[in-house]
Amino acid sequence: MTAMFEHLDRASLATTPTALEQGPIVGGGARLWVKRDDLTGLGGGGNKARKLEFLCGDALRAGARALVTVGAAQSNHCRMTAAAGARLGMEVHLILAGDGPEAAAGNQLLSALFGAQLHFTGAAESHWGELEIAREALTDQLTDEGLQPYSIPIGGSTAIGALGYATGFVELLEQCAGQHVTPSAVVFTSSSGGTHAGILAGRAALSAAGWAVPDVIAIGVAKGVNKGSPNVTDLANETLDLMQLPGVRVDPSDVEVDGRWIGNDYAVPTEAGDAAIRWAATNGGWLLDRTYSGKGLSGALGLADEGRFGHGNVVFIHTGGWPALFAADGIPA
Repeated sequence: MTAMFEHLDRASLATTPTALEQGPIVGGGARLWVKRDDLTGLGGGGNKARKLEFLCGDALRAGARALVTVGAAQSNHCRMTAAAGARLGMEVHLILAGDGPEAAAGNQLLSALFGAQLHFTGAAESHWGELEIAREALTDQLTDEGLQPYSIPIGGSTAIGALGYATGFVELLEQCAGQHVTPSAVVFTSSSGGTHAGILAGRAALSAAGWAVPDVIAIGVAKGVNKGSPNVTDLANETLDLMQLPGVRVDPSDVEVDGRWIGNDYAVPTEAGDAAIRWAATNGGWLLDRTYSGKGLSGALGLADEGRFGHGNVVFIHTGGWPALFAADGIPA
């Protein structure tokens, strides 16, 4: 199934395949499995390594000498873009929400360590439009300076970036087959929609090839900015076009986003998310963060408690984010 990706430009950045680990029985009687995309290897690991392989491949093809991207103050995507630039010898500029701290911690510390230049906007975490305007302005400035920047939107959520999770979903189902695991559902965290679109593209490609495919459930973590059904559908179909599968389509009815575990806003911790972080640490030795994976697992556990998965197998894709724990004020015991 990997032949559909061989014609695409790709930089070697991620350590794959990542492990598929068996977890405990969860509420409702389902068996939890954890896809360890927190262990993709690049700059502390996380799901963005998969996207960046294709984004950076495209950047190198275009002759870019710098990468520009944007995110929250403790953006995992920005941290991993900084690491990709270090690996590939490219200058990296990061547009970040909030104001510059007195002392960098968490993802900011790692981004600076990787050599990235951090540009703080003062914008609120959830004001993505304001952050994107700043990215475009800096991209224009660097272009005028002759730097040939390759500009990446929030989360790397383009069709090119989504290819990373089209390949990732194929990898996951091949792994499930090899381990004799038949998942009834795959659950993951979603904000900007690129991971979701890629997973749906991979799912559609496998279904067209005759594979039995599980339900795909995104746990939304960004109020007002999580891409809705038409946006994810369009992005998934653009990804399928890049895979040279124009006859294979994703329908809006394939898009399921459960937003009940967002809480007050994006990047604002929740009691359920903190409980999921503690549960993961004590039940599997897995490290989650408070913005993404903690809320995502809280959704997966909540759905299990509701009986969504019955007594079947459910896979949670651990998208990473643990470095942000070291910038947190502390998780209540």
